Amino acid sequence: MDLVSDLPFFAPLRARLKALPPLWVDTALAVLVMVAQLGPFLSRHTPGAGPWHWWGYVVVIATAVPLVWRRRAPVVVLMVTLVVGALYDLADNLPSQPIWYGGLIALYTVAAHSSRRPRVAMLVFSCGGGLLLVGSSETALRGIVQFIAAYAIGRAAAAARAYATALEERASRLEYERRIEAERAAERERARIARDMHDILAHAVSLMVVQAEAGPVVVRSDPARAEAAFDAIASAGRDAMVQLRRMLGALKDDPGPRSPQPTIVDLAKLADGVSGTGLDVTYSVSGEPRPLLPDAEVAAYRMTQEALTNVVKHAGATRADIRLLWQDDTLMISVIDDGHGSGSPFPAGGNGLIGIRERAAAFGGSTTAGPRPDGPGFQVLVRLPLAQATTASP
Repeated sequence: MDLVSDLPFFAPLRARLKALPPLWVDTALAVLVMVAQLGPFLSRHTPGAGPWHWWGYVVVIATAVPLVWRRRAPVVVLMVTLVVGALYDLADNLPSQPIWYGGLIALYTVAAHSSRRPRVAMLVFSCGGGLLLVGSSETALRGIVQFIAAYAIGRAAAAARAYATALEERASRLEYERRIEAERAAERERARIARDMHDILAHAVSLMVVQAEAGPVVVRSDPARAEAAFDAIASAGRDAMVQLRRMLGALKDDPGPRSPQPTIVDLAKLADGVSGTGLDVTYSVSGEPRPLLPDAEVAAYRMTQEALTNVVKHAGATRADIRLLWQDDTLMISVIDDGHGSGSPFPAGGNGLIGIRERAAAFGGSTTAGPRPDGPGFQVLVRLPLAQATTASP
């Protein structure tokens, strides 16, 4: 960076200069410094002294040209510029140079781009050399002030550049974290959709399989029951299609009307639907019901649906009870059957219990499943803390 492009109030110019090759910028700066320091030579000559001495032109050019390499070797460029500038007074009949811009820019570059020891050493070298070479105390003081100002501006530019770099790194880190969080959110959403689709399809297919197996058995002996079985198959299929269409519609961007997902109030209908398979399902509620978050309502329905699905598929039961118990701080959901069982109501490798546990854990709840302690059959018990299910999304 050069002196102009590093100043914050030259932001538009800085953006343009950053697009240029650094060598071009430094060459233009060297030419500008050369023109500025040749300015005093355009003044009128001292009467009777003749034209300005050629030595002055040589020194001015020699102090400006090294600025082309100021980024590559800032300390060397500063030393060359100061030493050559100190030789300016070796010849007579030369105009006074009010400001040696080359030395100031070289010191600025050292302050902005060098480590601490070299830049402090060069600041002392610049100020000390000015005190030794300049005879007038006023001129020496002015030179020291100029050197210190150039050094301070260089350090401010370095601090601004470091701050900008830190902001860029922070923005990059935040963007990376945002992208990671978005990917995690997408993974969680895919897992949720997979659980919902598993629950919907497993429940519907289980009911359809049970009815399809029972239909041929009773088609001759009990045509009415066979007809009811086929009606149950069609009803389960239609219900699955409606729920899948609702779920897939939620993934689309079009803002069309969408039906709400099933909630706790639909558990009675769920029990009636499963009763059509020949399994006697009862549904009861005790305690004072409370409004839950929409996610908690859907989770309660899906967990009950999955538990019933496993009763139909694996328990060989004739009866199942769905019980909701509203306590002061907890909602208890239990699904109990009188089936034969084999130590676990969920087959090895299945996703049913995993899905129920994940849904309950999302609201700080827990799940237990196993043989009934009071007789044959199995019990799935879900505990949902109302503090999380009514006030905060998982």
